[in-house]
Amino acid sequence: MGQDQTKQQIEKGLQLYQSNQTEKALQVWMRVLEKTTDPAGRFRVLGCLITAHSEMGRYKDMLKFAVVQIDTARELEDPDYLMESYLNLARSNEKLCEFQKTISYCKTCLNMQGTTVSLQLNGQVSLSMGNAFLGLSIFQKALECFEKALRYAHNNDDKMLECRVCCSLGSFYTQIKDYEKALFFPCKAAELVNDYGKGWSLKYRAMSQYHMAVAYRKLGHLADAMECCEESMKIALQHGDRPLQALCLLCFADIHRSRADIQTAFPRYDSSMSIMTEIGNRLGQIQVLLGVAKCWMIQKELDKALEGIEKAQELAEGLGNKLALLKLHCLCEGIYRTKGQQRELRDHVVKFHECVEEMELYCGMCGESIGEKNNRLQALPCSHFFHLKCLQTNGTRGCPNCRRSSMKPGFV
Repeated sequence: MGQDQTKQQIEKGLQLYQSNQTEKALQVWMRVLEKTTDPAGRFRVLGCLITAHSEMGRYKDMLKFAVVQIDTARELEDPDYLMESYLNLARSNEKLCEFQKTISYCKTCLNMQGTTVSLQLNGQVSLSMGNAFLGLSIFQKALECFEKALRYAHNNDDKMLECRVCCSLGSFYTQIKDYEKALFFPCKAAELVNDYGKGWSLKYRAMSQYHMAVAYRKLGHLADAMECCEESMKIALQHGDRPLQALCLLCFADIHRSRADIQTAFPRYDSSMSIMTEIGNRLGQIQVLLGVAKCWMIQKELDKALEGIEKAQELAEGLGNKLALLKLHCLCEGIYRTKGQQRELRDHVVKFHECVEEMELYCGMCGESIGEKNNRLQALPCSHFFHLKCLQTNGTRGCPNCRRSSMKPGFV
C-alpha cells in the first residue's frame, strides 16, 4: 500500500471513528498497519490506534501501539516523530497509573530538541507530567506543570489543551479541598467548549461536565451535580467511553451516599469498580473502595469498612498515592476511636501526621492542615499554597515553605 492509498484509508478510518463506528474504524486502521510500506503513514495510523484505544479504556493495547510507534519514529529519524511517540508512551503509562514511568518519559520528551511541532507538544507533555505528579500527591510539582501547560496553551492559542488543563486543575483543587476553585476551572473548560468547541469531539464537553459534577457534589449542590453527571454519562455512553462511564458511575454513587441513600449507592459503586478493574484504573479503584467504606461506616458495619480500607491501602501503597493513604488513615482513626482500640488509633494518628508532613499539606503561615476542610487557597509563584486569609492577613516577603526547606540542617 503506497503513500496516497495509506492516506485515503486513514481518512476513511477517521470518518468511521467520528461517526461512532469504532470497531469498523479499527479494522480499517489495522489493515493499513499490516499493508502500508510508508513509514510516515504507519506512524500516523499508530497514532489513530493509540487515541482510539485510550478513549475506549484499552490501556494495555494503547501501550502496545505506543511501543511500536517509537520503533517507527526511530526508523524515520525525525525528532518530532520521536517526541510524539514518547509523549504517547508517557500517556499510556499515565492511564495505567504508572506515574513514575510517566514522569520519566515526559522528561525524555522535554529534553529532545525538535522543531516547531515539539514546541506545540510541550504543553501536552507538561499536562501529562502534572497528572502523574497529582497521582503521586506531589502537589507543588503538579501545580508547576499545570501552570506551564496553561502558558503553552495561551502562547499557542490551543483552546483544546487549555480545556484539558482546566479539568486537571479542577481535580487538583478538589483533592486539596478548595471547592470554589475546583468548580471554577471545569466551568472555565465548559465555557471554552461552548465558545470554541464547534468542531471538537464531544468528549471535551463530557469531561468538563464530569469535573463540574464532582465539585458541585463536594459543595453540597447535589441536584446540580446529578444534572452535570447525567449529561457527561449520556455522552460517554454514546461514544463507548468506558473510562468516563466508570467515573460517572462513581460520581453517581457518591451523590447517593451524600443523600444517605446507601442502597442506591452500592450497585453504582459495584458497576464502577467492574469497569475500573477491567480498564486498569487503580486510582479509580481506590476511590470506589473509599466510597464503599464510608457507606459501611454510615451503616455501622465497621469490620466491613476495614476490609475495603485494607484493599484500598494495598493499591495506594502500590501506586505511591499519598493522599489516598492519608484518607485511609483518617477513616481508620474514626473506626478505631469508635471501637475503643487505643493502640490501633494511635498508630493511624501518627501515620496520618506523617502523610501531612510528607505532602507539605499544611499552611506555612498558620500551621493548620490543608485539605481537612473546604478552604480558599492561594498559590505563590513557587507553587507552594497557603490559606488565602493568611496571605491577606500577613502578606508575604517570599515563601515561608521555600525559606524553611533552604535552611541547612545544622542551622535549624
